[in-house]
Amino acid sequence: MSEGITTVAYIGASILFIMSLGGLSNQETARRGNIYGIVGMAIAVLATILATQIDDYTVLIVAVVVGGAIGMFAAAKVEMTQMPELVAILHSFVGLAAVLVGVASYVDPTSNLVGVDKTIHEVEIFLGVFIGAITFTGSVIAFGKLRGSISGKPLMLPGRHLMNIAGIVASLWLGYVFLGAASHDAGLTPLLIMTGIACVIGIHLVMAIGGADMPVVVSMLNSYSGWAAAATGFMLSNDLLIIVGALVGSSGAILSYIMCRAMNRSFISVILGGFGTTGGTAAASDEEQGEVVPTSIDETAAMLSDAKEVIIVPGYGMAVAQAQSSVSEITRLLRDKGVNVRFGIHPVAGRLPGHMNVLLAEAKVPYDIVLEMDELNEDFPDTDVVLVIGANDIVNPGAQDDPNSPIAGMPVLEVWKATTSIVFKRSMASGYAGVDNPLFYKENNRMLFGDAKDSIDGILQGLKT
Repeated sequence: MSEGITTVAYIGASILFIMSLGGLSNQETARRGNIYGIVGMAIAVLATILATQIDDYTVLIVAVVVGGAIGMFAAAKVEMTQMPELVAILHSFVGLAAVLVGVASYVDPTSNLVGVDKTIHEVEIFLGVFIGAITFTGSVIAFGKLRGSISGKPLMLPGRHLMNIAGIVASLWLGYVFLGAASHDAGLTPLLIMTGIACVIGIHLVMAIGGADMPVVVSMLNSYSGWAAAATGFMLSNDLLIIVGALVGSSGAILSYIMCRAMNRSFISVILGGFGTTGGTAAASDEEQGEVVPTSIDETAAMLSDAKEVIIVPGYGMAVAQAQSSVSEITRLLRDKGVNVRFGIHPVAGRLPGHMNVLLAEAKVPYDIVLEMDELNEDFPDTDVVLVIGANDIVNPGAQDDPNSPIAGMPVLEVWKATTSIVFKRSMASGYAGVDNPLFYKENNRMLFGDAKDSIDGILQGLKT
């Protein structure tokens, strides 16, 4: 393929990627945005393959086929509720790729750069490997926290900020040594040592962030992966990779900033693992704060039948149980009886685990009754019944009342201000943040234990009779 055709293909792919980002800005055009992204990536991959001087395509074809097959198999098995985990682990692949490409580019025996060009190329390599290593390990830790394999409690090591600063200073010194190396063999050692340090930094940064803040972290890691891809593009002199990386990096950073504002978090604090903060402990007290009052399916159905104002707060539990269709049917029945039913969605934390707005839309819940937290919080005192279906951290009053809580300051849905709140849970297990929820012990709260789908179906039958 000629250079001119390759350039045109790259420009076309870049335009499609920009249109993809625009399409993903709202629900109505999200599907179209995904299609733009798919087509753009197909063009980019094909153009890159054809433009590359390759003597034997066998290995490349096998790698693409095997990689594509693995990706399709994994994607087909991933549930909607597992999407955040998938996004996190895919970011780790981008980071790892940046590290491997950087090291390979440095030891490339065919490289004949000298002088300023050689220095610039080595700076690109060093930055790409540094960002890639942080992205790789940080994404793996985020994946573990979202999956539940790693505790959601923030790891607050003594002197953790000094440790991060020391790691960065050491990396800068290694960069100086790397650029001044007399040979590739001499430069490889500081490069690999820096890679190890960056991996540790990535682990430490994300471990110090609570599970409730993982939506912001995943978004920030998305930004890191974009910058790592851009750095890789500079290494390979690939304009398209530079453009795509810059698009992902900048959009991820902007989204992270918006999410931090919605979570009442400091943008700098979150991306630096809580740098500059002194409040908060590793976890709130695990001791029970009182007695819970259980309720039954029949009692819940009776309360809903007598209610005039109902707010439903969906969470991870509803998504796992796939109870959204039954919830939608309950909503329809109550609205037919003249009950004002609305849904409360947290602007950040309530969207990531299961994409609640998407699940509700699939269940044909009218979009005009699905409201953001800020639109509903002042209405809870006038609400008869609140159904909290599998949510946890986003309805935790400890965020307002306990300054030592890892989620202190995070905006939450004030469901405890309603006449009665009913929490659907399998057990008393904590949420992503790994902290107890004082809501469970309030006098006006009731706990409906069991599978959310079974409970919702039982309530639905009760309302029909």
